[in-house]
Amino acid sequence: MKANKAVFDSLKNNPKVLYDGTRFSYKAKHEVKEKQELLHLVRKYPEGIAVIDLKDAYPNVEEDLQVLKAAGDIWLLCEDSKEEIAYPNDPRVQIKVDDDLKELFRGIELPRDMLDIEKDLAKNGMKPVTNTAQRRARVQNLGLPSKPKTKKKKHEISKRTKLTNAHLPELFQNLNNK
Repeated sequence: MKANKAVFDSLKNNPKVLYDGTRFSYKAKHEVKEKQELLHLVRKYPEGIAVIDLKDAYPNVEEDLQVLKAAGDIWLLCEDSKEEIAYPNDPRVQIKVDDDLKELFRGIELPRDMLDIEKDLAKNGMKPVTNTAQRRARVQNLGLPSKPKTKKKKHEISKRTKLTNAHLPELFQNLNNK
């Protein structure tokens, strides 16, 4: 390395490279090594921290983020740019929602038909997840009726049922009368 002075100086001045006097090593944006340190780091950023900034910290950071999310310690949300942001979930923080905002939210009336909802989404530049028109056309072309829900049979105790609850004879009185 010291033979090529330009490469040496370039690596030494690189913010992503750490030089300890004898060797070079990679320098992550955030110095975390395990899940608890990751949780403490996310909690330091109540406004959220980009997951892409955390991915180079250590090899299993993405799995640890999912474990923390499943445990309810953090939230992983996608912003408009499709970039995931990790937010701390602190149950001690009370979120107060203004009554006017609640009233506005409850005052919004959604269309009853999914086709109308999908048209409104498309009009506002959003892509609906479902395609109700295509699904309805497929059902009409195939002539498939919507599946009726089947009711489960109520199983009664028959004479062949093994009586394991002999200490509860009132359950089995109807068997003795038959």
